Amino acid sequence: MARRTRIIEGTWNCTSCDTKSIRARHKRCPQCNNPRELTGKESEFDFGGVDAASGKSLREGVTDASALALAQAGEDWFCAFCGAATRGDTTRCKHCGAERTDDAKAAPRQAFDEPPPPPPPRPAKPKRKARLLLAWGSLFLCCLGAGAFALWANTTHELPGEVTGTAWKRIVVQERFTRVTKRGWRDELRAVTPRMPVNGAGEVAGVANIRDCVSIQRGTRRVPDGTERVCRTKSRKVACGSEEKCRRRDMGNGFMEEVCEDVTKYCRESYEDCQNETRYRREPVYADQCTYDTHAWKPLTRREASGTDDAPRWPELAVGAADRLRREETYTVRLRYEDDGAHEHVLKPRGERAFLAWKKGQGARLTVTNLGTVKTVVPL
Repeated sequence: MARRTRIIEGTWNCTSCDTKSIRARHKRCPQCNNPRELTGKESEFDFGGVDAASGKSLREGVTDASALALAQAGEDWFCAFCGAATRGDTTRCKHCGAERTDDAKAAPRQAFDEPPPPPPPRPAKPKRKARLLLAWGSLFLCCLGAGAFALWANTTHELPGEVTGTAWKRIVVQERFTRVTKRGWRDELRAVTPRMPVNGAGEVAGVANIRDCVSIQRGTRRVPDGTERVCRTKSRKVACGSEEKCRRRDMGNGFMEEVCEDVTKYCRESYEDCQNETRYRREPVYADQCTYDTHAWKPLTRREASGTDDAPRWPELAVGAADRLRREETYTVRLRYEDDGAHEHVLKPRGERAFLAWKKGQGARLTVTNLGTVKTVVPL
């Protein structure tokens, strides 16, 4: 790759007379004859703009032999006595004649390692960004508001209450182990001898008299159905010629060295990726479904008892040796409490023991949220 080197001359501004764009080769202002100093903005050079794609300077390179010699003279230094700028290959200050000492300051260098600035965005992009920022801001405010509301809504306070009534209901159901007919898949049925329960336990449903098997669709399965050519558009990075890339180095004396070379350029290329792929179809799956005999618990008789006292009891129901009893029970406690008005809360205790802890007229302490949800109820 061919390398090309150029020397770019910078410019500086005189802070004494406000003369602009003075070439770096001048250590004194051509207008007021004041020397360039380290203080203020006089030590900073402007090297002009660069091409955004290549990083190449938009200024012409130096061709004047005397200017090139000045660029190669080394870094400028600033006199420790008068502060004037002097070229690097001299040992005495050209302004006051003082010799260069160890405390003479070197010229500051500009860093050019940063990538070239991106091209200016299109007008639509700032609007889209503004809309996105507005949307995100609105979402943040909504979330903030929702969080504050949730915090307020879940804040609890304690209130006194009183039991206004209790109620209970108990149900017993007589179930009998009865022979029934069912249908099932033949491959899932195995003949099993049934066993009748003793005192409502120890039963085996059994499977017997498997019959009347009919082949019906049980489901579907995915099977190959040939191949087909499938093409998909993809992209890849390929070399597409060369492009110029430049890097710059501040020489410390108002000149800049620029090195440019041609590097491989890469582009995105679209192509068709075609492959033979298996095509599938769904086909039905058949299996034998059969009728068989088995046993199941079936309800025969139901008895119910209820009351508002504190003595819940089970209804009486006699059963045989092949039967069993299924029991159901529900309990209710109604409480009244004041919270910006009278409210009623219904409590559902689990089991008789928890129900008997409550009596009509008994006090209670309720924990209630700001939205009126009762969290806990404790008897007093």
